Formats: sequence, C-alpha cells, structure tokens
Amino acid sequence: MKKQPPMRDPIATARTLSEALPYLQRYTGAVVVIKFGGNAMGDEQAMAEFARDIVLMKQVGVNPVVVHGGGPMINKLLGELGIKSEFVRGKRVTDKATVEVVEMVLSGLVNKRIVQAINDEGGRAVGISGKDDDLMVCVADDPELGFVGKPVEMNVEIIRDLYKAGMIPVIAPVATGMEENETFNVNGDTAAGAIAGALKADRLLLLTDVAGVKDESGTVVTELTPDEVRAMTEAGTISGGMIPKTETALAAIDAGVRAVTIIDGRVPNACLLELYTEHGAGSIIRSSASQERVRSR
Repeated sequence: MKKQPPMRDPIATARTLSEALPYLQRYTGAVVVIKFGGNAMGDEQAMAEFARDIVLMKQVGVNPVVVHGGGPMINKLLGELGIKSEFVRGKRVTDKATVEVVEMVLSGLVNKRIVQAINDEGGRAVGISGKDDDLMVCVADDPELGFVGKPVEMNVEIIRDLYKAGMIPVIAPVATGMEENETFNVNGDTAAGAIAGALKADRLLLLTDVAGVKDESGTVVTELTPDEVRAMTEAGTISGGMIPKTETALAAIDAGVRAVTIIDGRVPNACLLELYTEHGAGSIIRSSASQERVRSR
C-alpha cells in the first residue's frame, strides 16, 4: 500500500519558494563545481539528499559539476586485497598496484554510485574521469608519493558539452600522465579546484566533515579574503587538513573563480543553504573584487 507523504504547511512552502526567488535569479546559468566527499558518501540517505539537491540546482538553471573523492572505499578495497597503504604529509603513497585500485574504485564503484543516485532523483548524470578526452593531464606531484598527480593541463570542453546538453557531469579524480600516459591519482579537492579554475566557474563548493575555517578561538569564520587566509596560515591558525583546502580555494580564485566555500557537508541541504539563503553553511573565501553577498548569521 502506498504511503502518504508527510504533511507540510503549504503556505510556509510557498513563502520559502518566494523568498528564494532572488537567489534563483542570481545563479541562473551559473557554473557551480561541487567537491563531494567525506562520510556522506557512505550513507545512503545522505547520498540521496545530496543527489536531490544537485538535481534541484540543475532544474532551476544552475550548471552543477560534481567532482568526488573516495578515500574510505579505497582503504577498504586495499585492505581486502592485502595492499599496504602509507601516507606522507597526509597524502597517500601511490605505487603501481595502488593506483590500479584507486582507478577501479573512483572511476567505477564510487563514480557510478553517485551517477545512479542523481539519476534516481530525476537528473541526467554522466560519469567520467580526468582521463576522458584528456580532461586532466598531470605530472608527478612529488616523487616520494609515486603516482600522485599535479594537474598541469586542463581540457574542459567535454564538461561544457555535457552541461550544455542538459547533463550533470560527475568526475572521478584520476588523470593521464603528460610524459608516458600513466595513470595518476589526484587529490579530490585539488582536482575540483583545477576544474573550477579551468571552467572559470562562478562558485566552487568544497564539502567536508568540518564546520569551516576556524579562528584562534575555535569560532567558524564565515567570510574571508585571500589575504586573510594567507595571514591565518602563516600564523598557524589554519593548519593540518584545512591547509590543502584553503590552498585549493586560493588557487581557484587566482584562476578566476568568483568565490569558494568550504562547506560543512554534514549539514542537511548544505549546497542549497549556501546558494539560496543568506545563512550559508561554512566559510566563504572571495576576492575583494567579488560582488558575492556578505552573510548574516
């Protein structure tokens, strides 16, 4: 027997839609790159909610481009295969055996799960990797890390072709080597930043498992300029795993992205909160020349 959906206040729903109109108009036609990762990838409900938000964004005129990670799934399969995984300065040492597992998990299992979740919500998602059409060409980031790539050449026409055709690109962060066509594993945040910069995206949203950039008192800073980020990093206030995210944000802004937000992906509907309300869901980094809003919290 079919269950009735939960009752909602129709007046409140209509009011919410009306209040969202200025934001819907602001982002019509915008290109928004979303890095999806963290614990939400292993939670079916969180995955479905994320997919629903992406489909809604596409429905109201945004061009979402999803770039994903998959660290926990890679760790799981490496363990099952008996392949030891080592880390140097927080990055996975990736030998030949490891990169084959990385490609299998990211381009296969994880990528297609996200594609299916978006399609299940009524979207039209297409899964690709950084190797397709030489989207992302890399050199070794650090010889000590093995097959960990640093993007040096971006060919994003395939992404534009997909979103102009009404599709939602879902991109796995593996790439082609510049010298010998080898396969490289690319950090998900790094890949998302490089793709956003090459597209001159309007926004880059980095979903993570923390609330955002925090000051010395532990309070989340909701608005930052690049100079403030650099000062906080030099002072040691920004440290650890937040450094690669803020470095990605700064590189993307230097490449022409209007604003980057490090978002608490644990918050329900975090992407919609960020784009369509004044509240936001993390720390927004924007150049002083940007006309992005100043939040009220």
